[in-house]
Amino acid sequence: MVGNTLDEVRMANFARMDEETFFERLYFEHRKMYAIAFSYLRTESDALEVVQEASCRAWMKRKRLKDDQAFTPWVIRITINCCMDELRRKKRVFPAEKLVEEAVQEMKSNERIDLERAMKRMKPRYRHAVILKYYQDMTTSQIAEVLNKPEGTIKTWLREGLRQLRKYL
Repeated sequence: MVGNTLDEVRMANFARMDEETFFERLYFEHRKMYAIAFSYLRTESDALEVVQEASCRAWMKRKRLKDDQAFTPWVIRITINCCMDELRRKKRVFPAEKLVEEAVQEMKSNERIDLERAMKRMKPRYRHAVILKYYQDMTTSQIAEVLNKPEGTIKTWLREGLRQLRKYL
């Protein structure tokens, strides 16, 4: 009973986190947020925009977070959701800048282009797991916490994601 009361007090204190504490915690996560956003969107400007959007969403929803130990996975999940929103938005809009980007694409190595195309063809759940594991060097337990799935599921997704990559490449 005493432990339960202590947890409730800690959760209440975290829910009332002041601006300075919240943004200090968020500041330490910005590099990771940017790296994840860049690995999804592949452009600096889009990644910076998504980090800003994710930061705003985190601030607006900060009172929903009940455990301060879950702050990092919570912020990463918000960043991934913002990336997915941006990718969906980009599918609907065909920018005129696409023509300029195609010329830049020609200068990239073929292997990198092939890898990016293969990653885009993967199912999102597999892509999330592979990006977090191999681009962000997260462990399976960290990925499980971020994606809110059991570790066994994450291991399966990683194995299947790599199998799909081999098939597409």
